[in-house]
Amino acid sequence: MPLRRTRLPDDARTELGLDTRSRVLAAARLTDGWAAATSQQLLVLRDGAVVARPWHLVDGARLDAESATLTVTWVDGHHATELPLADDRDVRLARVLHGQVQASVVHRENVALPGGRTVRVALRRTPAGELLTQVIGTGDVDLADPATSAAVDAAEARVREAAGLR
Repeated sequence: MPLRRTRLPDDARTELGLDTRSRVLAAARLTDGWAAATSQQLLVLRDGAVVARPWHLVDGARLDAESATLTVTWVDGHHATELPLADDRDVRLARVLHGQVQASVVHRENVALPGGRTVRVALRRTPAGELLTQVIGTGDVDLADPATSAAVDAAEARVREAAGLR
């Protein structure tokens, strides 16, 4: 099946707050709006409302080919965002999204915690070029537990040191 590349229409570009100089890396028509990826962020337009989130807040995404739905997960606890693609051949947004998220990750480490849980500690770059660390895990990780806290703190120090930070 041939892949499709979708051009963001001018009216959607305007509603998303993108001027003519803004470079759109990928766009997809949704069954209920539009989604676009720039080098700085993911933008979603639905019912005249715009959600714009920088890449360092995106945890990942999964494309369900059967339903043509791209599900985006967030590092900050927001509920996953489902993007139902209007055209199941339009997978460029998913590919660009993956690439932009990976580009925001400078270094990461998976940490095994007491009780069999795992978290990811990541050093990521913001659109302004600043570096920050993120601890990404499930909601049942107890950072108040001394052993868990020590393991996460040690991993954060290793991740920062690997990038030359203290």
